[in-house]
Amino acid sequence: MGSPPAEAVELKNKGNDAFKKQDWPTAVDFYTKAIETYDQEPSFYTNRAQANIKLEAYGYAVADADKAIALDPTNVKAYYRRASANTAILHHKDAVRDWKLVVKNAPHDSTAKLRLEQCNKIVKRDAFLKAIEVEDAPSAAEGLDLDNMIVDPSYDGAKLGNEMTLEFVEDMIERFKNGKKLARKYVFQIIITVMELVKKEPTMVEVDVEQGQEITVCGDTHGQYFDLMEIFRLAGKPSEKHMFLFNGDFVDRGSWSTEIALLLYAYKWLYPSKFFLNRGNHETDDMNRMYGFEGECRAKYNERVFKLFSESFSALPLATLIGKKYFVLHGGLFSDDNISLDDVRKLNRFKQRQPGQAGLMMEMLWTDPQTQPGRGPSKRGVGLQFGPDVTKRFCEKNNLEAIIRSHEVRMDGYEVEHDGKCITVFSAPHYCDSTGNKGAFIKIGPEYKLNFTQFDAVPHPDIKPMAYASNGLQGMI
Repeated sequence: MGSPPAEAVELKNKGNDAFKKQDWPTAVDFYTKAIETYDQEPSFYTNRAQANIKLEAYGYAVADADKAIALDPTNVKAYYRRASANTAILHHKDAVRDWKLVVKNAPHDSTAKLRLEQCNKIVKRDAFLKAIEVEDAPSAAEGLDLDNMIVDPSYDGAKLGNEMTLEFVEDMIERFKNGKKLARKYVFQIIITVMELVKKEPTMVEVDVEQGQEITVCGDTHGQYFDLMEIFRLAGKPSEKHMFLFNGDFVDRGSWSTEIALLLYAYKWLYPSKFFLNRGNHETDDMNRMYGFEGECRAKYNERVFKLFSESFSALPLATLIGKKYFVLHGGLFSDDNISLDDVRKLNRFKQRQPGQAGLMMEMLWTDPQTQPGRGPSKRGVGLQFGPDVTKRFCEKNNLEAIIRSHEVRMDGYEVEHDGKCITVFSAPHYCDSTGNKGAFIKIGPEYKLNFTQFDAVPHPDIKPMAYASNGLQGMI
């Protein structure tokens, strides 16, 4: 194998510069150009793999690592990248195989040893959880005597009775800003009440925007509580006339996930027919165990709180149809052109609590748009990608203006693609304190025009993202 030409090295160096500036998309572009100039240099692929990991394009990262390994089977960095990407998409057995190779070839790498140990623990834990899984397990709410549960005397906030009040919500907002927690009794009350509310909602909620009303659609908030406060400052808070839809991924990664989940649930209780929540791919057990929400629930409250949240997440609707014009769901469209809104309406989301690796629920939570026509493999390594022709056919078949989805960082906070038929909105600015993206939300009034607002991240207390992830993932992704 020869040395790469100077032109290719220069392109790689430009990619490295962009990477240092945390401009991951530009880094990928430069590494791609370097590969197009000279495709026999393993470091071009391992560098692009790392940039793809930063972009959560884990499937692409695995493919890049595969290529580097094919060129140089002794490339430790390539095994490291592949192991990192497979860990992130919960392919822990594949990750263990690669971490073993890294440790064997770099025996003094303490980080790799730690990753191997953690992955082995996760493989064992998953096997144990599968072994004890019961199909009709009793609710985590069983045996909770809320009526007689005492509120700790040290709790100094507003009291919660049998009805949610605006006073309680406003007090919650301030408590959370100041790093205080809710009384555990109230946490249980909120989750259980909202779980019963959302269980009664259809799999696809259908809502119209009447005269004098508006609805604000938000994408991923990922535990970034102080940025959620900025959304409410700019958009206005929920009310009977100001509806909201949060389109999944309220939790994980950001370290105020319990605060966001509890506040959104409190608003759902306060305005049950005006405040809507779609499930995201992070409202699932395996992601919550990996990306911090389970650890946060345990640290701030207890394991039962996580179990109740898990139950409630599996009851959330999967989509919302706004004015029969906009189909809003977290991920995207389907592997089969024959799927219609009626199929979504008929989908029994209670049949399986977790989305699994295939089927309509998985696709609704995981898929992404692509620029080329047709369908392609997922850049994430989970689900698939769908092209503009797929979106066009779906919208025509179902008389839709567009689909609105979230699930992906957009540097401008939102993106309109597929000839205006596919809109991505992402509401976690400066995602994970590292991406430099704007956040955005969409307002829709009775005329059903889309009005976009972009916003920047606001300061927050010095707690890092993924602070509660117990598996050391924060150092890897």
